Amino acid sequence: MTIRAVGFDLDYTLAVPTRDRATILRDAATDAGAPPLSRDAYLDAHQQHLTQETRTPIFRTLLDGRESDTDPAAVATAYREHIADALVLIDNAAQFLAELRGQYTVGLLTNGPRVAQRDKLDTLGWNDAFDVALVTGELPAGKPNSAAFEALLDALGTDAAETAYVGDDVDADIGGAANAGLVPIQVVFDGGPDPDPRAAAHVERDELVRRLPSVLDSL
Repeated sequence: MTIRAVGFDLDYTLAVPTRDRATILRDAATDAGAPPLSRDAYLDAHQQHLTQETRTPIFRTLLDGRESDTDPAAVATAYREHIADALVLIDNAAQFLAELRGQYTVGLLTNGPRVAQRDKLDTLGWNDAFDVALVTGELPAGKPNSAAFEALLDALGTDAAETAYVGDDVDADIGGAANAGLVPIQVVFDGGPDPDPRAAAHVERDELVRRLPSVLDSL
């Protein structure tokens, strides 16, 4: 079936931090007066709170049982501000999306609390970059749950088999899209996950802008 729509992940797919996330987390915790926080523990807590309004519940989970009176909301704010300072788009991303929209319906499905992810789009100037932009903080479920991808399909107005989904995470993006019947395309990069066999194609992130149109044509 011909591809009619393309969905994208945001973080590490179209937008990347100029500092590693562990450093950003450390600096945010320091600024907020919190004890050191583990990046792995953060990722676990984040996965538990994909449909929240803000990151405050994430940091409440991380601080629970710690000898700290730091307000989790203060850590969430500091982390959001540090992310905003560090996040940049991949080269030529804006023109790339604009050109894709001339041929496909283009959507975004990003995991995370509403305020955190909408703030990223605002910081990047991408509020109008997609035909539809969904944040799991506004949905009943996050990736890899099929309900998140079904919400994307409903918004795009396409069937799963005619919709490609482009992302880097082998569980949330590739596995989730495959299980929901979409056509997964994995973005790979140094230090990222290994290529997953469930993906219909693998594209180096540095070559995404150049190669994705031909990959979509070949599907």
